[in-house]
Amino acid sequence: MGSSFEDLTEATSGAIGGVLSTSILYPLDTCKTKYQAEARDGQTRKYRSSFDVLAEARSSGQLLALYQGIGTKIVQSFVSQFIYFYSYSFIKNLYLQQRNKKRMGTGANLVVAAAAGACTVIITQPLDTASSRMQTSAFGKSQTLWRTLKEGGWRQAYDGLAASLLLTCNPAIQYTVYEQLKGRILRSNNSQTSRVNRSSSDTSPLVLSALSAFLLGALSKTIATVITYPAIRCKVILQASKSEEAEHRMQASPANGSVLKSMFDAMRIIWHKEGGKGFYKGLQAQIIKTILSASIMLMIKEKTSKATWVVMLGLRRWLTQHQGRIKVTQAYKN
Repeated sequence: MGSSFEDLTEATSGAIGGVLSTSILYPLDTCKTKYQAEARDGQTRKYRSSFDVLAEARSSGQLLALYQGIGTKIVQSFVSQFIYFYSYSFIKNLYLQQRNKKRMGTGANLVVAAAAGACTVIITQPLDTASSRMQTSAFGKSQTLWRTLKEGGWRQAYDGLAASLLLTCNPAIQYTVYEQLKGRILRSNNSQTSRVNRSSSDTSPLVLSALSAFLLGALSKTIATVITYPAIRCKVILQASKSEEAEHRMQASPANGSVLKSMFDAMRIIWHKEGGKGFYKGLQAQIIKTILSASIMLMIKEKTSKATWVVMLGLRRWLTQHQGRIKVTQAYKN
């Protein structure tokens, strides 16, 4: 019961952090997604950068349209963060119990993180696809979640699933880079400390400062994003290929539009229309959004963990007392 309660609390605080970070950065996410989803010949390109999306919304008086689909994105963020943190904590505790260990090694941690990511992707992919289609629809013409999923069908709701599963290696790369850089810094600090005071009896473990940890986290996330970005771009194009704006472009110019069914189709159209540079279109906006989102989410998660623990503990006690009263009532009646 203890580990289950801890898993639930961890998942809840992570989900709250995910929802708040998603809400704060949603306009930036919309600009980034619309820019990433565009795959066309250079002479007819609509957006030169993510800022052009913002400029278009401002000039057309549709700034609020940058929030279209935010409800679906919030639900997707809450569900995905909850499932990820819960499944990660659950699989981790199960692994430690089965192996009778107190800590996981780097390899085991990567496997557990990938498994948790795969569980999350499989369950939340329809919400992710619907959110991308809403964001890439023409300003002011986004449809409801149910209509978006109904028009495309449940099979198309899983567009980009292969890319999403492939992208579960993103946190694995981030974690590996972070741990390697962290180890080098700590070993360097330990060497310098031992030179200054070799007789010190302090054997407490060395830790990174808050600033060092933030900078290393940002750097490791940037490296992971750069490595996996072609898959990110393909996923966005696959998910957005059924949006209303994409359908309009296909009808206006059939030669420039085609039904995309797999990552290879997305890679083919990017290479044909934009060349090798196209696989990294929108990378700058992706890095900015990803780093800000991760830092805000983790900051909120840490700040709300204690409050969430207190609330969940109070709820558990109330449920326990309520169940006890029911048992007493039933025993009295019998």
